[in-house]
Amino acid sequence: MYISEKEIEIRYAETDQMGVVYHANYVIWLEIGRTQLIKDLGFSVTELEDAGYVSPVMNVNISYKAALRYGKPAKIRTWVKTQDRLRTVYGYEILHEDGTVAATATTEHIVVRKDSFRPVSMMKIDPAWYERYLEIAEEKPE
Repeated sequence: MYISEKEIEIRYAETDQMGVVYHANYVIWLEIGRTQLIKDLGFSVTELEDAGYVSPVMNVNISYKAALRYGKPAKIRTWVKTQDRLRTVYGYEILHEDGTVAATATTEHIVVRKDSFRPVSMMKIDPAWYERYLEIAEEKPE
């Protein structure tokens, strides 16, 4: 299993009146982690889109564990949890500076044609990307 890491500085605009990160900002951070993983593996979301495909989120699940606060760094850890013919599930941990887990999450994505939003297998679009995801996935397909 391959895990990508991305450190972020928590900005004031991402917090509520108590100085705690507002819950919706975690979803933005998940996308930062996902795109960092893709980049670390040598692939490109931009190239996928230029070829006429997008990868919408079908499901997001976040469990909040320990509040993050303004001015502190956080680390996003991202990996491929599962990959099947049509779906990719990414796993995430968002950590405090000391390694304490602030949140865990998963997002589920499919690849669709931009013009029709019809699902298409990543194996057909980019076999190398698909095979790499199978190789590093936390859970192997049956």
